[in-house]
Amino acid sequence: MATEPCAGCGRDVSIAGGIANLWSFDADSTDGLTLELADGSEFFLCFACIEELPNDPRTEDIAALETSKEPDDVRS
Repeated sequence: MATEPCAGCGRDVSIAGGIANLWSFDADSTDGLTLELADGSEFFLCFACIEELPNDPRTEDIAALETSKEPDDVRS
């Protein structure tokens, strides 16, 4: 399974699918998604960081996540 760092908290987020799961029947899931904002910028965020964003997020809101969280924070 591949991983990508969250733009908000910095932790590695699992990404299901791709060639790594081609020959297995693992039912792994992705733990985040890429958000495209109105200004055209894109950020890959874990679900925990997405939940902290306002309804109409802006780039400044993503930057606020980066400064408010430590990369090694454990979230549940």
